[in-house]
Amino acid sequence: MSDNYFKYDLLFELSPDLLCIAGFDGYFKKINPAVANALGYSLEELYARPINDFVHPDDKAATSNARTELTKSKPLLNFENRYVTKTGEIVWLSWTSLPIPSDDLIFAIAKNITHKKRQEAERNAMLANLTKINKDLTQLTFTTSHDLRSPVNGFLSLLSLIEVSKITDPQTIEIIEVIKLAGANLKKTLNEYVDNISAKHRIEEETVNLHQTVNRVLHSIGSLIQTSRAEIHTDFSKLENIRCNTGYLESIILNLITNSIKYSRPGNIPIISISSERGSGFNRLRIADNGIGFDMEKVKGKIFGLHQKFHDHGDSKGIGLYLVHAHVTSLGGHIDVESNVNEGTTFVISFRE
Repeated sequence: MSDNYFKYDLLFELSPDLLCIAGFDGYFKKINPAVANALGYSLEELYARPINDFVHPDDKAATSNARTELTKSKPLLNFENRYVTKTGEIVWLSWTSLPIPSDDLIFAIAKNITHKKRQEAERNAMLANLTKINKDLTQLTFTTSHDLRSPVNGFLSLLSLIEVSKITDPQTIEIIEVIKLAGANLKKTLNEYVDNISAKHRIEEETVNLHQTVNRVLHSIGSLIQTSRAEIHTDFSKLENIRCNTGYLESIILNLITNSIKYSRPGNIPIISISSERGSGFNRLRIADNGIGFDMEKVKGKIFGLHQKFHDHGDSKGIGLYLVHAHVTSLGGHIDVESNVNEGTTFVISFRE
């Protein structure tokens, strides 16, 4: 028995993951060296102070709420929060915790996901910046084209008012005809230029199978779904295919699913339903969850804005829904939101047939 205990204790000490036993009183009772290495404190310092003392100020409330749920015998899965090291650096940890009510203890294991969070933040910032630049350039292109065509048309209209029959000088008549021809050629060239630009900015659409598209997205985030224990239910019996851009649709579904998992209610398994239906002149894709939801009166008009955040989740950058809206509108579609606090959120996306 003592040999087995020694082996278990050795595993606890040598594990690269952060292992800890915490009390319902909010203090560490036993931690492995990986915890001390990640936070930069000695074991004695970590045992002497409440756990929340080491948590990032913006995550203290969420962490306290999560600990309260644990004391109610509710396991905690895939909970992410930030800690502040002794040197002031920020460390991201992803926790899986199991309460032992009979002993007033919590057994927990965490992975250091700081590098992953930094990569995600950089990627999201880059995507948002590129999307904004692309929209600005597109708008500038069409605005410039319109502004150029207006004076050209005005110039040609003025030339048409000149009565050549009343002009007796042959050289003047020739100059006027040359100007008219040059103006007409300029208008023709400008129109062709605008048509070419419009074609380049036209998003390529094709017939997309919803079942296959959703499966590709789910496969790409398989580990997230597994660790969060999320349940994904799909029903495409009313509409199997839609006309859409495959890349945009995958991005829309990816962002909405990951948001549903990220903003799930503590102690509840995320349940996400994805369905489709036909309408008159449009097709609908519906994605619903049982998460923490929104207060629609407070977020109305801002929900799809860039860098808009409505929850205290430290990982929120206010980019995902901005990208979803940008993709939907680029496809000529429309997106509506139905939500209540702690009752989940439903996104309804309408695509043209």
